[in-house]
Amino acid sequence: MTQLLDLDEVGGRVERTELPGGLRVLTETMPGVLSATLGIWVDVGSRDETPAVAGSSHFLEHLLFKGTTTRSALEIATAMDAVGGEMNAFTAKEHTCFYANVLASDLPLAVGLLADLVTDATNTAADLESERTVVLEEIAMRDDEPADAVHDLFSETLFGDTPLGRSVLGTVASIEGLTRDDVDGWYRQRYAMPRMVVTAAGRVDHQQVLDLVTAAFGDRLNGDGGPAPLRLGEQGATSPARSTGLIARRTEQTHLLLGTPGLGRLDERRYAAAVLDAAVGGGMSSRLFQEIREKRGLVYSVGSALTHYAGAGAFSVYAGCSKKRVPEVLRLIRAGLDGVAADGLTDEEVARARGQLKGGMVLGLEDTGSRMSRLGKSELSYGEYLPVREVLARLDAVDEQQVREVATELFGRPTCLAVVGPYRESDLDRL
Repeated sequence: MTQLLDLDEVGGRVERTELPGGLRVLTETMPGVLSATLGIWVDVGSRDETPAVAGSSHFLEHLLFKGTTTRSALEIATAMDAVGGEMNAFTAKEHTCFYANVLASDLPLAVGLLADLVTDATNTAADLESERTVVLEEIAMRDDEPADAVHDLFSETLFGDTPLGRSVLGTVASIEGLTRDDVDGWYRQRYAMPRMVVTAAGRVDHQQVLDLVTAAFGDRLNGDGGPAPLRLGEQGATSPARSTGLIARRTEQTHLLLGTPGLGRLDERRYAAAVLDAAVGGGMSSRLFQEIREKRGLVYSVGSALTHYAGAGAFSVYAGCSKKRVPEVLRLIRAGLDGVAADGLTDEEVARARGQLKGGMVLGLEDTGSRMSRLGKSELSYGEYLPVREVLARLDAVDEQQVREVATELFGRPTCLAVVGPYRESDLDRL
């Protein structure tokens, strides 16, 4: 059965159909564009992995582009290049997405290529060995970039040796230990219809997309798809796994992430938390930016971020500065968070943060890719599609008291600190 989920000038025409086997298809029609973005989402990510196969989801994302039973890697790349399209993929903690951006007239090609990747990849031993080197280079590239490395270190410090604490990329040891059977077995077990969602946005027609998807997935839609594999346990702790994490490195800047456990993605307070995040460290007018960069010139970059997972989350503040300025920067961050927890935000700050979030959300939906992504995340993460106007209304409903309550809870929790820079473990106690 097809459902009409939204129809207005902000959200476009959004429709949803569940096909046999549990495959879900969502489309958003945008008549004013000439392109379309298609995504095939799989409800599997690094959170589903044990330490022995850490990095399997990301490794598989790479490997699927190496060829299928009917197309070689070169044929896949050539077909997309020939129409001027873009095809890529990404892996996150809780999902993997394969996507293509093409002219609307080339949507049949995009559906055929992406469906082929996720249902009929060969995953040969030879391809695995060549791609193993690529993934190891990606890990090395992450390690060479302190601003990236500190984020993985923060997750490890906050969540510990759990699926959420481990890097999406895996480790050098886990990637070197993966066999063809490990990766192909992950593919056969996890890439099942109940865990897949197809989303398309742009100059698309819902029925056309359904017809293309039905033809591309073929007989795989005939069965019930089997049960979706269980996800590993959710962490809902309110204290970090440990207080500090360090990667000792001779860097010009020290990279810091100070944070605390946050809210799960289904927590209704997430809208108030978003307003809090925007006001505290979400832009050039935020408290931390004004206090640390504009008034004192101690950093080039400082800002806060919220991360939501199923049953868990994080609030964090990032800053990069010279080693001699680290104590003062940390003192100002802590003072800023403590001040908001004690006294809340002003009505003006709340109103400005609401406006920032609303404007940013609507402006971010100007392209087909962002709308395609919103459909996929809504279906996988929330199990429902909220029209844009409904999200805007929920942000409008946030008031100063709600923000203060969330700030008091989040900023009252124990914090942890991740550091990449020229330090020793004994230095962290002083910080």
